Amino acid sequence: MIDFFQNDTDENRQSLLGRARKVALLALQQFDVEWTGIRFIQLSDTITYKIETDTAACYLLRIHSDRWSELEIRSELALLHVLNKSEDLNVPEGLESRDGSYVVKINTESGYRQPYVTMMKWVEGEHGSGEFTDSTVYNIGVVTGRLHEAAARFTPPSDFVRPAWGADSFRKEMVKLKQYYSCFLSEEAWGKYQMAAEKVLSELAVMQQTEQNYGLIHGDLHTGNIVFIGDEPLPIDFGRCGYGYYLYDVASTLLGLHPEHRRILIQGYESVRKLEAGYVQQLECFFIMVMIGNYSHHCSDPRETSGLIDEQQYAQAYIGQFLNGQPFLFDVIEPVEIDRSAIGGSLL
Repeated sequence: MIDFFQNDTDENRQSLLGRARKVALLALQQFDVEWTGIRFIQLSDTITYKIETDTAACYLLRIHSDRWSELEIRSELALLHVLNKSEDLNVPEGLESRDGSYVVKINTESGYRQPYVTMMKWVEGEHGSGEFTDSTVYNIGVVTGRLHEAAARFTPPSDFVRPAWGADSFRKEMVKLKQYYSCFLSEEAWGKYQMAAEKVLSELAVMQQTEQNYGLIHGDLHTGNIVFIGDEPLPIDFGRCGYGYYLYDVASTLLGLHPEHRRILIQGYESVRKLEAGYVQQLECFFIMVMIGNYSHHCSDPRETSGLIDEQQYAQAYIGQFLNGQPFLFDVIEPVEIDRSAIGGSLL
């Protein structure tokens, strides 16, 4: 059988989206939803649609990629169900189908694997645009702390299965990056990436997992996965939730903030959960780990190449500081000059 998610070329991507819309329409028949409109959102680890109704209620329909098993998807929904019981959290939650299932398998074109589909209650809010206010950033720190507090209280059932984001997953990200790095990195820069990865792995090897610093995390808590009602942040898209250090989540958010706002976010987080002494060195390690992991995720998509190249003046500056053992998280770091002519896959 062929994987449902075949999107390595523009032609395959268009074919995938055609199959996906048919699957979405079939899936809607499995849920007790009087819908009036279906709007494509994006193709990423899942294919997502906003399902509109005549009422205020909207829904999110997700077609899951072949990499996630039914048990993993069910486990994500189980975690979200528990998180929503917290009075101070509002996160997406699964919707039962007509037969009482939270995960449905839908027929598709002959020869392709049948994808799993879930429906979620839509979380209202707007994505951030422009510069965040100090208050908004502080509140992101607060809600991240609340998220970790609630997840720490969750007792997973015996059949709970979610990935772990640590040394093993990072090694896999580096394997992928090795295949595609030449599209946005020079050979010299790739050498520094490899040295930074080795330093990340060596620091992970000596970290001690405790109930205070390790548990279930969002796994992809960048600012694009947070919507806002005023300055109240609401985390969404828990598709990568799993086990990891809580600082991994914090680092994911810090990537999109300038140094002063990074300090403010930490203040918000520590109003809920105190960080261990010496956390800055570990947080910088996760900052580099998440940054490299992000590039691994996007490097195989040629549509992302130009943006990856543009980011290197900052990314390589951070890596240089990291390799030299110089702090960088709360300091303004000057960008480095990039020799674009040395990038093998550059379209320049």
